[in-house]
Amino acid sequence: MEHFPKLETMVFEVEGGLLRSPSTFPYFMLVAVEGGGFLRGLLLLLLYPIICFAGKEFAVRIMVMVCFFGVKKSSFRVGRTVLPKFFMEEVGIEEFEALRTAKRRVAVSGMPAVMVESFLKEYLEVEAVVGRDLQEFCGYYTGLMKGLDGAVEKENHLVFGTEILGSASMKKYSSREAERKKKKKWKPLPREKYPKPLVFHDGRLAVKPDAFNSTAIFMWLPFGLLLSILRNALQVTLYLSSTMPLSFTGLKLRVRATSPPSPNPAAKTNAEAGKLYVCNHKTLLDPNFLSAAIKTPVSAVSYGLSKLSASVSPVSINWLTRNREEDMKIMERILGRGENVVVCAEGTTCREPYLLRFSPLFTELTAAVVPVAVDLRVSMFYATTVGGRKWMDPVFFMMNPSAWYEFEFLEKVDTSSVGAGDCSRYDVANHVQGLIGKALGFQSTALTRKDKYTMLA
Repeated sequence: MEHFPKLETMVFEVEGGLLRSPSTFPYFMLVAVEGGGFLRGLLLLLLYPIICFAGKEFAVRIMVMVCFFGVKKSSFRVGRTVLPKFFMEEVGIEEFEALRTAKRRVAVSGMPAVMVESFLKEYLEVEAVVGRDLQEFCGYYTGLMKGLDGAVEKENHLVFGTEILGSASMKKYSSREAERKKKKKWKPLPREKYPKPLVFHDGRLAVKPDAFNSTAIFMWLPFGLLLSILRNALQVTLYLSSTMPLSFTGLKLRVRATSPPSPNPAAKTNAEAGKLYVCNHKTLLDPNFLSAAIKTPVSAVSYGLSKLSASVSPVSINWLTRNREEDMKIMERILGRGENVVVCAEGTTCREPYLLRFSPLFTELTAAVVPVAVDLRVSMFYATTVGGRKWMDPVFFMMNPSAWYEFEFLEKVDTSSVGAGDCSRYDVANHVQGLIGKALGFQSTALTRKDKYTMLA
């Protein structure tokens, strides 16, 4: 690792300096699709040949016009909820190490400030961001940019009016970075070196939409929609027998178990017959695929599933109220009928390798629970959203060219000590969270659904 001298202030360029690639097209595509929709993204892709041959300044103006024209300023969240993930994955480890040598950091970007500011200040602790401001009219972006008024580079100083923000030479810094690029390939910053854990993010696109990936996405959309209809039809009509047909369409289901779960009769009269499966939460389809994995009907509980999703679900959906006593009675009645119940204890989905805090309600329902570690991989689209339409979540998941679900059934956990008052329900919930986290290799956190929606919504 190259060592850098200690600096009081470092001035660096975001694209081409901090990020491994100088191309800004993928980030504008994310803004177009996630902030304006796929039609806006398609227009940007069709203009890509012009963008390539236009000068840098004119190309940026084209992309800004396409991406921001008519977008409501107060509802624009892509810079905070979507872009940080893709920016962080593009940060070079050597560039990050160089930044750490400076006490104060000043970033310069040709992209609009609303795209980069949240990432730079929240994740890299950059003190000042010099970017383009967008013009607005009646609360909506016009697609035009303001100039960098007052920001000039003079005598190796970056000056705002009369206040000196940095004393590092921008030209020397850029030339040093260019020289290092020629010497060796830049390596991405490993997740364990992130200065701040990236737990939450939003958006539909699971791949960086460069020109090649964007072309593939838009070419795939019509075929993906047909495939989604087929897969959903197979899951609803075949239900417990859908695993094999779905695998032929590229949707795999993997099951691992400490002691393999055996299918149970669909109904029991004994109140003890109903099993309580406690799992982490990846998508709205978790109970469906878990049921297919054990080839046994299950009941799911939900707070806010859309009526459309509930109406087409092959799994019985039971609505909770967020009132602890009422919710306990509802689940006890279901278990008392001999039905197996699936509880997604996080209360909301998490895409990254982290587990949110488990709600302890499940610890008071039965004498034992079955922890289930759930993992998911997608190739093109995320199946969860905060800012989008939730009823589209299963559609987007089924649109992926390939995807797989994995369930690992762990040993039963005795929860009778909670009912007897010998152990705290929070301790048992944390224990189950730890078991699932260890099985998946995920990090357990104390973050909650409220934390997620506070950040993303």
